[in-house]
Amino acid sequence: MKKFLLATVVLLGSISLANAERFSLGVTVSGGVFEADGASEIFSGDHSSNTTTTKVTKKTSDENENAEAAVAMGSIFAEINLNDNISIGASYVPHSMDSETTENVQNFGDLPEDAGNDNASTNTVKISFEDLTTAYVLVRNENVYLKAGIVAVDVITEENLATGGAYPNTDLDGTMFAVGYNMDLSDGMFARFEANYMDLDGATVTNANDSTKSVKADGISGYGAGISIGKSF
Repeated sequence: MKKFLLATVVLLGSISLANAERFSLGVTVSGGVFEADGASEIFSGDHSSNTTTTKVTKKTSDENENAEAAVAMGSIFAEINLNDNISIGASYVPHSMDSETTENVQNFGDLPEDAGNDNASTNTVKISFEDLTTAYVLVRNENVYLKAGIVAVDVITEENLATGGAYPNTDLDGTMFAVGYNMDLSDGMFARFEANYMDLDGATVTNANDSTKSVKADGISGYGAGISIGKSF
């Protein structure tokens, strides 16, 4: 998907470059909150939690688990300004965004105090988002602008499960929308203040060593704000 995004930007740029008034480069620092919609763990077939073939779904909301995380990121962007009101661009986050490591202790003993002995096992899971790439169109009306685009990101899972299981990496696609204020400075410099919303498609990944277990998110949505500084040439 990211190759498609980059190819689209290059294609649009090559078509429009002859008509472009100028191009812009810049950096953005932003922060926000992301939430996994309908996050759940699915068990099917015979397993330790279910001795029948009935499918069992554990939702994070029912387990009082938090499927929400705060994220901070820095990105770079490039835009081709077709005229005074319309630009096309792409942004890229060159670093990973890591979740906190979640730890879950499962006790297989008869009493709570058995935790920590041979009857207990500890599972840890960490998720990283890498290569977040966005292709977008920006429409200005004086200092105010609207921005809409398509997004792709790689999801890297790092888990240490007592059962020896492992979940594969995946990628997510989605859309983004933003509204902002552009302030022109001297010598072609500009500053922007932006509020944004991102909606990523859902995904289901199956345990590579146990096909009866899978993790599902109906979608990931996030909102935040950012500050940009750039220069037009």
